[in-house]
Amino acid sequence: MTSFLAVGVTLVLVVAAAIYWQMSSSQTRKVLDQASSQFQEFPLIEKTVLSHNSAIYRFGLPRASDILGLPIGQHVSIQATISGKDIMRSYTPTSSDEFDHGYFDLLIKAYPNGNISKYVSELAIGDTIKVRGPRGQFRYQRGLVEEFTMVAGGTGITPMYQIMRAIAADPEDKTRVNLIFANVNYDDILLKNELDELAAQCDNINVFYVLNNPPEGWTGGVGFVTKDILTGLAADASRGDAVKLLLCGPPPMVSAIKKAAVDLGYAKARPVSKLEDQIFAF
Repeated sequence: MTSFLAVGVTLVLVVAAAIYWQMSSSQTRKVLDQASSQFQEFPLIEKTVLSHNSAIYRFGLPRASDILGLPIGQHVSIQATISGKDIMRSYTPTSSDEFDHGYFDLLIKAYPNGNISKYVSELAIGDTIKVRGPRGQFRYQRGLVEEFTMVAGGTGITPMYQIMRAIAADPEDKTRVNLIFANVNYDDILLKNELDELAAQCDNINVFYVLNNPPEGWTGGVGFVTKDILTGLAADASRGDAVKLLLCGPPPMVSAIKKAAVDLGYAKARPVSKLEDQIFAF
């Protein structure tokens, strides 16, 4: 009798442990810890080529229910040892905790002389990268401003896309967005289908493309993002805290836009942007 009782208790404990494991494994867990200085390693599980030098790299999280734990507008740091030196760069995932569980996506353009970008482009499925975060001064939430003017160049589209995606997904978020996206060639326009879809679905989102080398019949902007383009698309700076200008892209472009924005009445940008600034450079 005692042995039957012992077996019964053991079975109950085993079943209880299994139920607990199943419930805990299905709970959403944030993987990143902002307070931690330690890097975590995540494996490459998928690669989607976008152009001759750009791709979306998908990295797996430990559990299918995990989220990265990255507030909208923040970024992660990636570290790799290259030629005996520890190199670190910052990237904003195109994925979002709200939509994407079990993985995160990085859109990276590989340059011949790029350290981390070239390193990531050469990863094989199953290889890992070291990631730490969240990092950054920007953190979006509904009601932060009434209107954004965003100017992005190349892969600088990633924080803009993340913010736009969050706004579009929230039916209560009426924040207006005017995105100016600059590239060299038409084929360089990253996430174009996704951006066009957001603009088509949301009356409060507008996208304007600028190309250095436009194709025949091009109806967007040509050349660089100038003061005239800003004048036609940027929110009125006199509205103060109700508007914000977001910048991300090549340093010469960001520097030129900062100067042009001041001429339009925006408060001068600080060397290191803070969330409360009217001009914020990622």
